[in-house]
Amino acid sequence: MARDPKDIPGYDRLTVRTQRILRGESVYDIPVDQRGTVSRDISQGPSTPRPPQIKAIKSIDRLKLNMTQARDVIGSPALTNHYYVDMPIPGAVRSYIAENYGKELQQIGNFISNKLSFFRSGATLPGTSYATAEVKDNFMGVPQEFAHTRLYTDLDFTFYVDNDYNILRYFEIWMDYIGSGADTKGEDFLAYHRKSPGYYRRFRFPNQYKTDGIEIVKFERDYKKALSYQFVNAFPKGMTAIPVSYGSAELLKVTMTINYDRYIVFRGDLESIATRLRRSEENT
Repeated sequence: MARDPKDIPGYDRLTVRTQRILRGESVYDIPVDQRGTVSRDISQGPSTPRPPQIKAIKSIDRLKLNMTQARDVIGSPALTNHYYVDMPIPGAVRSYIAENYGKELQQIGNFISNKLSFFRSGATLPGTSYATAEVKDNFMGVPQEFAHTRLYTDLDFTFYVDNDYNILRYFEIWMDYIGSGADTKGEDFLAYHRKSPGYYRRFRFPNQYKTDGIEIVKFERDYKKALSYQFVNAFPKGMTAIPVSYGSAELLKVTMTINYDRYIVFRGDLESIATRLRRSEENT
């Protein structure tokens, strides 16, 4: 047997709201007793509207800021074109240049020490992540991940090539040194040995070709606060191919990929970081 709709709890309230909508009235909350019956006569007119959302209005007004106020609230965002790269010649590489390319040591050394930072075109701040292992047996139906190894991304340094090719020579010699364990002293022997059919490479120990001297200093145009990233056990891992062609002339650039074990972050004012860099170069 079908149930009478009037027996449904809240039927009277639904009927009253429907009638008010048909009369074009605004529908507000109406007091209803526990049985769903309207507790007062609707002929008294609509109930008092709810108060406006004061908090929402205040939050909207807070967004109406002029440029000066926005600068005070947000501050000055960091820019990408204020940085410094320090890449001194490792001591072992310097000795290798002196033994096998003696006539180029002074020229390359002076360029790397005094002009390398002016030929930089771009660099990347380091990125990092964790390698994780997934465990599914600790809790029923709940997989978990746990970190076990911290990973670091390789760095890319892009340099403009000078017309004496000192930058190319420097990185080429550094990479040659890594696999030069079978070479003996003397530029004449190198020229003969590398052309022989039985040429081979013997790689040096990591502590011979890796360095802790590479740093990137990120600062702003006010030259006050700065971040310095020092890379531990860094060495050149790769050099990109450099295309050349006839046609319109463009600046020649080379990109070096640097690998490292980890990095250390120093934070402070630019003057203190510069002082620390000078001391580290003196001890290299």
